[in-house]
Amino acid sequence: MISVTLRFHIPIVSIFYLPMFLLKTWRSTAFGVYGYLNFTKSGFLEHSKNFKPEDMQIRIEGKNCMVTGANSGIGYATVEGLASRGANVYMVCRNKERGEAALSEIRTTTGNQNVHLEVCDLSSVSEIKSFTSRFVSKDVPVHVLINNAGLLENERVSTSEGLELNFAVNVLGTYAMTELMVPLLEKAAPNARVITVSSGGMYTTPLTTDLQFSDEKFNGVEQYARNKRVQVALTEKWAEMYKDRGISFYSMHPGWAETPGVAKSLPSFNKSLSGKLRTSEEGADTVIWLALQPKEKLVSGAFYFDRAEAPKHMKFAATGGSHKLIDSIVSNLHSMLVSSKI
Repeated sequence: MISVTLRFHIPIVSIFYLPMFLLKTWRSTAFGVYGYLNFTKSGFLEHSKNFKPEDMQIRIEGKNCMVTGANSGIGYATVEGLASRGANVYMVCRNKERGEAALSEIRTTTGNQNVHLEVCDLSSVSEIKSFTSRFVSKDVPVHVLINNAGLLENERVSTSEGLELNFAVNVLGTYAMTELMVPLLEKAAPNARVITVSSGGMYTTPLTTDLQFSDEKFNGVEQYARNKRVQVALTEKWAEMYKDRGISFYSMHPGWAETPGVAKSLPSFNKSLSGKLRTSEEGADTVIWLALQPKEKLVSGAFYFDRAEAPKHMKFAATGGSHKLIDSIVSNLHSMLVSSKI
């Protein structure tokens, strides 16, 4: 063993990490190829040949929809699409000024005045608790909750509550918003639904209980992928937990869209695929589709891409078994939500 190690100049410990290195390389390579063929604008145009126009002609007057991260990108396009179909839409935005500007534009372009701004920083559990408490007191049934707000911060940043920022927004923020809105979702039963905007990046990683990326050197892109994997597994768990309470849960992948968030967080990726990325409207297409379809056409707990149910795991990626960790993760998130320390 020693002579082999010296001959190849590989420390003995490295031999044991080689399979994991190869597995990560496979996941990344397979994801890159599959993504380029399917997640870009050309993929959308190809898949759209199978779309049914009548699916998007459904009107939803009187339905109350809430969209987080609503002032730009996919969130903005989602609000615009729902408002144009007659919905009452509540835009949840972190920045009041940008939210007000987006609200004004959407009211003007859609002619729908039943679009409202709610200000809440989804990186703060205390703010989410305060917001949901106020909103629940309005006693308004929520027919559709769309967890769109997302963040990819490349450097480790801690929130005022001591949480890693990506995790705080993408995971705990999504969990807290959904759980605290359940009373209003139940008022819209049996047709209430929660749609969580995940990402194809989740294909590159299994579920892990290291929610705040504490066990190794921080990598923002990998943390984002981990967060998005949690969202998919959470959707499965919620579908199981609330199956008898008239609430359906779906996660989805919007494809690779050219949004302000992507341009800021992944500038090299954005530049290298310039002209090949989807528009925000194309990214929002399946979100809106999920909001409009009769629940009988959909599968609660499923993952969707381009108006069709999609696999949650790539072949040979060894991520499927990791979802058994979700119970432990939910227990951890619940503790954070109810903790008096936050």
